[in-house]
Amino acid sequence: MTKAAVVGATGYAGAELVRILTMHPEVDLALITSRQYAGQRFAAIYPGMETLSTLVCESLAVETLVQRVSIVFLALPHELPMTIAPQLLEAGIRVVDLSADFRFASRERYESAYQPHKSPHLLANAVYGLSEIYRDLIADAVLVGNPGCYPTTVLLPLVPLLRDGLIDADSLVADAKSGVSGAGRSPSLTTHFCEVNESYKPYKVAVHRHNPEMDEILSREAQSEVHITFVPHLVPMARGMLTTIYARPRDGVTEKKIWDCLRSAYDRAPFVRLGTDGRIPDTRFVRGTNFCDIGLRLDAVSNRLVLVAAIDNLVKGAAGQAVQNMNLMLGLDETCGLMPAPYPL
Repeated sequence: MTKAAVVGATGYAGAELVRILTMHPEVDLALITSRQYAGQRFAAIYPGMETLSTLVCESLAVETLVQRVSIVFLALPHELPMTIAPQLLEAGIRVVDLSADFRFASRERYESAYQPHKSPHLLANAVYGLSEIYRDLIADAVLVGNPGCYPTTVLLPLVPLLRDGLIDADSLVADAKSGVSGAGRSPSLTTHFCEVNESYKPYKVAVHRHNPEMDEILSREAQSEVHITFVPHLVPMARGMLTTIYARPRDGVTEKKIWDCLRSAYDRAPFVRLGTDGRIPDTRFVRGTNFCDIGLRLDAVSNRLVLVAAIDNLVKGAAGQAVQNMNLMLGLDETCGLMPAPYPL
């Protein structure tokens, strides 16, 4: 039984990690930390976990982590993990980081979207944790940078098509919608009920910090510099994410060729569900799960490919994918602890 810790357990992604790991058959969730709620029972903060978790939030102490666990999930704001991860790695502790600190191979790209990197020497050894794409690398990793939620919905549909040269890399546009939990648990005017309810609005148009993350991976897989036009939107629901992507297929590429490419890429990917029966994804049917549902249409009139992907932003977009990566790192079945049946409604 692997002993694990969640650092930053009371934010939405951290709490989702606690929920999943509490029920994981191969993991003993031995320690959780929270700066704000140190000394309080987790179930008192999230009453839904009453009778399921007896854990008490502790203050962060790296020396305690090193003594008590062998893998640590960092569910902290950007910039903090880069100061903690080096100490953990030096002590032989594996790390899955849910911030952006170790998602980039390029220090320059990271710093263009975030802040100066304090541990740039670790970037070369960090593995980007898009589980279905980099499974083999993740299995050998000691440091995984868990992808952002928006990039997960963009990259899973596009990477196989770029690898096979089926779409023009200079034609990419992504229109994404996220539930409000994507903004985190700290209250703000932007996420206040009265500001969000009965409203649907774009934000950070063409300047969202997930854009460089997507560009880096798309460029790597296309083997040429790629920039995707990305527009995120906030929708009045708690959780869920749906992204519509537009791309121009190469000459002679049919809808069947596109489906064949995606089938080949994800034939053995238990968490990617392809709507080959014509079904277009709906956030309702991935809620609380680690699934990414993908559908598509090829508009014959405009010769424009339309791809749609849906995930739960807190699970496949954060905590679930982090646990999937842990499973790969530990040599477990990647579905272990991650296969609850979706809600029918």
